[in-house]
Amino acid sequence: MYHPDLLRHPEGCPALVLNADYTPLSYYPLSLWPWQTAVKALFLERVDIVATYEREVHSPSVALKLPSVIALRQYVRPSEHPAFTRFNLFLRDRFQCQYCGSLDELTFDHVVPRAQGGRTTWENVATACAPCNLRKGGRTPLQARMRIRHHPYRPTSWQLQEHGRSFPPNYLHASWRDYLYWDIELEA
Repeated sequence: MYHPDLLRHPEGCPALVLNADYTPLSYYPLSLWPWQTAVKALFLERVDIVATYEREVHSPSVALKLPSVIALRQYVRPSEHPAFTRFNLFLRDRFQCQYCGSLDELTFDHVVPRAQGGRTTWENVATACAPCNLRKGGRTPLQARMRIRHHPYRPTSWQLQEHGRSFPPNYLHASWRDYLYWDIELEA
């Protein structure tokens, strides 16, 4: 019987990485390791295999089905507050301009401009499309007569993970179904 995993190149067989409590380390980006990293962690006894692909890799003495889901043996406690990065900022704001709602040409905007004493912090930076950022310039939203949809805030790691669940990746293997919670069709 034909099985798509048998023909898949090993590079197309990433492993979903779960924490020791069997929850994904991250939803967005989804916590995936290349097969080589997963196999190395297995041999170093850092992970347990939860599910496998049909695809095997071979050494002179061992044949091993590639892991499709692995769980860390040691629990990794997520930090309460994520690092301030451009990606995390966009994720907090759901990849939308906080002035017009556009999804294109995203940049970040200092709500209180640096020229007016504004700092680069979670509480003062918002996602803005390039046209809105240009229009706002070195003014506050009030001065520019622009309404901000959601005021900036410092998110928790849990909030970012919840936002990340709104953006499922293009590829999800069926063996990942029990560990991910998106309302979409998973691939076989």
